[in-house]
Amino acid sequence: MTTTLIVLIVGIVVVLTAVYISWRAGRLDRLHIRLELAQESLDAALMRRRAVVLELAGSRLLDPATSLVLAAAAHEARSAGPEEREHAESDLSGALRAVVDQERFRERLSESQAGRVLLEELDTAVAKVVYSRRFYNNAVAVTRTAQRRWLARTLRLAGHTAYPQFFEIDDNPPATMSAE
Repeated sequence: MTTTLIVLIVGIVVVLTAVYISWRAGRLDRLHIRLELAQESLDAALMRRRAVVLELAGSRLLDPATSLVLAAAAHEARSAGPEEREHAESDLSGALRAVVDQERFRERLSESQAGRVLLEELDTAVAKVVYSRRFYNNAVAVTRTAQRRWLARTLRLAGHTAYPQFFEIDDNPPATMSAE
């Protein structure tokens, strides 16, 4: 009787341990999926911002020097490799602030229908970059915490996936955008 009870208790403990390990592995897998989706969302937001900046630069609504500055910054961000990407995207944010925060920039651009549409698209694109980066960095933090846990490290529940890295850029919107 006591041997049967001991075997039953050990069996229950083994089953509960296996269920817990399986649950942790599933959670880690879901976190990696969330991280991949956040990365794709961030990439799409950055791509959309570059596209809107290039469209604004090519719209002939700006003076040639301003158009050239924006186009060069957007091109650099688009063609940057993985190592230079954060720096190039930060440079694009700085160029946007320098251009959009010029005196009467919004008023001059709003004089035409095309300018108003581009300003709305630019405002939306800049806001999406800010939100997407925050969402991505949040997903990175949660995933890193889960990967650092003792059980995940010991049993290699994350497999051979790379340790996620934060995406740190200067994504502060121009002052005139955040005011509206």
